Amino acid sequence: MATTERKIIKPVIYQLFPRLFTNTCDKCVPYGTIEQNGVGKMNDITDFVLSKIKDLGVTHVWYTGVIEHAHTTDYTAYGIERDNPCIVKGNAGSPYAIKDYYDIDPDIAEDVEHRMAEFEALVKRTHHAGMKVIIDFVPNHVARQYHSDVKPAGIEDLGEGDDTTMQFAPTNNFYYIPRQQFAPHDVFLGEGDSAYREFPAKATGNDCFTAFPGRNDWYETVKLNYGVDYGNGTQHFSPIPGTWFKMLNILRFWCSKGIDGFRCDMAHMVPVQFWKWAVPLVKEKYPNVVFIAEIYDVNLYRDYIYNGGFDYLYDKVNLYDTLRGIQCNNVSAASLTNCWQTVDGIAGHMLNFLENHDEQRFASWQYAGDASLVLPSLVVSATMACGPMMIYHGQELGERAIDAEGFSGRDGRTTIFDYWSIPTVRRWYNQGKCDDEHLSRFELNLRRIYQKVLLLCNNERAIAEGAFFDLMYVNYGNLNPHRQYTYLRSYKSETLLIAVNFDNSPCSININLPLHAFECLGIKQCEVTAVELLSDRSTTAMLDTTTPFHTDIDANGAVIWKLTPLRRTSKRTKVAK
Repeated sequence: MATTERKIIKPVIYQLFPRLFTNTCDKCVPYGTIEQNGVGKMNDITDFVLSKIKDLGVTHVWYTGVIEHAHTTDYTAYGIERDNPCIVKGNAGSPYAIKDYYDIDPDIAEDVEHRMAEFEALVKRTHHAGMKVIIDFVPNHVARQYHSDVKPAGIEDLGEGDDTTMQFAPTNNFYYIPRQQFAPHDVFLGEGDSAYREFPAKATGNDCFTAFPGRNDWYETVKLNYGVDYGNGTQHFSPIPGTWFKMLNILRFWCSKGIDGFRCDMAHMVPVQFWKWAVPLVKEKYPNVVFIAEIYDVNLYRDYIYNGGFDYLYDKVNLYDTLRGIQCNNVSAASLTNCWQTVDGIAGHMLNFLENHDEQRFASWQYAGDASLVLPSLVVSATMACGPMMIYHGQELGERAIDAEGFSGRDGRTTIFDYWSIPTVRRWYNQGKCDDEHLSRFELNLRRIYQKVLLLCNNERAIAEGAFFDLMYVNYGNLNPHRQYTYLRSYKSETLLIAVNFDNSPCSININLPLHAFECLGIKQCEVTAVELLSDRSTTAMLDTTTPFHTDIDANGAVIWKLTPLRRTSKRTKVAK
């Protein structure tokens, strides 16, 4: 029933788009240009702004969309080739259609000519604020018009030297559809001299090996070739494919800029053999750089940790999907037991989240519809294991993503394709003041709740480093297992009893503590002081196998009771309601 994985620190990651985060335009128009809707700048993420992010309990900032990607804005005056707008999604473009792997996106620089220097300064400011820097690494695909204007001397572009007559060749960087022109369905490629032409067509990034991808395919990207012939399933890893060396050079380049980690997009679409080769080579010189895999197959988790060398993996299809099911689809809270069992032994490698740029906002009508319901899901995500917890900018303010921004419709997500601003973040940012002047009482209180929970992640060693013990199997008769869930986290003499209530009504429960929990966790049966860390209530209680621990939990609420042995002998006292 117990796991004993331990971490020195539990990463708390704050994902933000510089393009969106400091954009103060409050009159954005759908499909607006950069001139109409504005764009956030790296320089506006000041020391003060970073200190306010740090105050949330954040240890790492994931700067999304900082590497140059395809967009419609014209920067030819700065020596940057212009993208054909027909193969750009939205005006701002997807940050996952990388156009130049050795450059910073010009949109987010105040001084375009010195954009790399501005990024390096942002890294330094983030470090000075006491946080680490994560950026994206997008290994599976690049923009259709990939071209590096500023690559270091001796570096070849991706695709340079490819034999385009071959559908697959081990020495090629891309896959081709020989003798066919790129002609996606329902995508206008322009007319005359301004039309986009690609012959032969390249395979599209979502493993679409045809010249005719659809609008819902990743038609703005091309798939990279790591030595797998998808035509017959054969692998060609010896000699080492050229793509491997080119991507290793990119990883090392960004490490030299002082970043602390990579969030690796769709890592499972790249053969694990590449990661097994590349990650150790990066860590030879940069041993503290972490690798985080976006991955959507539970069956691959252990392979990408033990063979691929990843430090952390998204636990999307396990914990995230279960929590969403509990919130939205009448899934039983008892199914959370299966979540930790699925990752038992690797739980410390799991990165948990409720929101990111790919997922619908918790408060959107497509998900929970109300940010006030978040506490049980937040507590479980943040405290169930020692692995990282991640939040997405605006989540802590209850952002609902109700705008139809342009290419991104009213889908419950914050756009990654359009020039836009985020209403809640914009009001909190308040021209760099980062205050409560334009926030509602509800938004302020929600941010305080997030702050309290996220700070506990590292202030409480039982959460950051402790063991986990599921209490459900001895409590099915004491609570509603479909709506409540309870467990222990323990480190040395510190024990946390955590219980959550997904129901719309408050509950009052008695929690049994089995002998097996005391034995596994090394907990003494004794009288304890009990402090509820979310509400600051306190009392004394007996912690033993015969006295159930009583607690009340609010509707859509949670409790985190910190239990510390008393040094004196006193009369048994039950916990007050």
